[in-house]
Amino acid sequence: MALNGQQPGSEMWWQNIQRQGAPAVELLACNRCAVTFYWRDPAGSEQTSDIHRVWLYVTGVTDHHQRAQPVSLIRVPGTDVWRWQTELPSNWRGSYCFIPSSQTDDFSDAALSATPDMAALREGWRKLLAHAQADSLNPHSWRGGRGHPTSALHLPHAPAQPGWEHEHVATSPPLCVTWQSTRLNNCRRIWIFTTGEAAPAQRPLAILLDGQFWAESMPVWPALQAQTNAGALPPAVYVLIDVIDREHRAEELPCNDDFWLAVYDELLPLVRTHVAWCEEANRTVVAGQSFGGLAALYAALNWPQRFGCALSQSASCWWPNRAGGDTPGRLEELVSSGRAGREPVSIFIEAGIREPLIFGAHQRLVPLLQRTQQQLFWRQVEGGHDALCWRGGLIDGLTALWAEGSAPPATYIRQE
Repeated sequence: MALNGQQPGSEMWWQNIQRQGAPAVELLACNRCAVTFYWRDPAGSEQTSDIHRVWLYVTGVTDHHQRAQPVSLIRVPGTDVWRWQTELPSNWRGSYCFIPSSQTDDFSDAALSATPDMAALREGWRKLLAHAQADSLNPHSWRGGRGHPTSALHLPHAPAQPGWEHEHVATSPPLCVTWQSTRLNNCRRIWIFTTGEAAPAQRPLAILLDGQFWAESMPVWPALQAQTNAGALPPAVYVLIDVIDREHRAEELPCNDDFWLAVYDELLPLVRTHVAWCEEANRTVVAGQSFGGLAALYAALNWPQRFGCALSQSASCWWPNRAGGDTPGRLEELVSSGRAGREPVSIFIEAGIREPLIFGAHQRLVPLLQRTQQQLFWRQVEGGHDALCWRGGLIDGLTALWAEGSAPPATYIRQE
């Protein structure tokens, strides 16, 4: 525990931890890393602090997708140091946060049992995440999809994420407009972003779901512009759709005909009054994550003449059977029965190997898509249900789906 002979918890010790970088990462043999998380108790040692636990929420490792007991950092006795160490593959990438607590009943007995109840785990984490903290020793943080602070960890061999290193590239400001939908009887924000004006009518179109996240929490504009400037992406039009709130998201995104009819009949004509793009379906991408990934697949498989490409990440293909285990989800039923996916479209689909329910649903759905789709990119990611992974896949998916003259075989499988 001593660092360069310094006493754990001393001011010099903490300065060295911050200087060397936190979490601490040590590359081991066999493409593994030892990762040590640290949290400093502002109230001092156990003699002066009432902190009972420092819960550690690491996406894909200790989060609510894992059937495992919640993890807390452990205090180094007599100090303000809390720490926890684990081993991870050297190509892992993910986000994490700390949740200090002075309570002794944050989780129910069902969540703390030897085989934790998944619903009890989700409920416990749901309440705790409202009090989450980013890692003060790590400068790379943002607000996650649930609105809580979170920090980033990229292990040494994590795949590159082109474009995201250019945080300050010059971009034209996105146009934010209001969409008042008659069909859906609601109102929301829409962001319209373009990355080139040379040939407006030739630009492909990308519709990004959970638009408020990509516009505000993790702004996507610099990455899109940087990759366009580099020639990896064509000049394009991007339309980002706000979900309004969690209730509307849960209602509109999973397999909802009305939502997609409203997008096509109401939203796109509104956008057309501001910008021009190529109207061909095979140049139109719908991109989404989680419920949004399911929605992207649903749109392309049901309206291929309108939405010819789907970019699906960590899609909730289990829906509506969260507790169903191997029970087919609605989309799987539609594809297997031939009621969806009758015409070929282009699909980029990825899921994290550390999101068990979602990954299992993909292992059933992908073989069905392989038999029905003309062009399928299927990627298994070393990570969890995590925007830190999705941001790289979003750029990779757009690049693959819009590639000119370099179509891969019917199925392209890549393990990261």
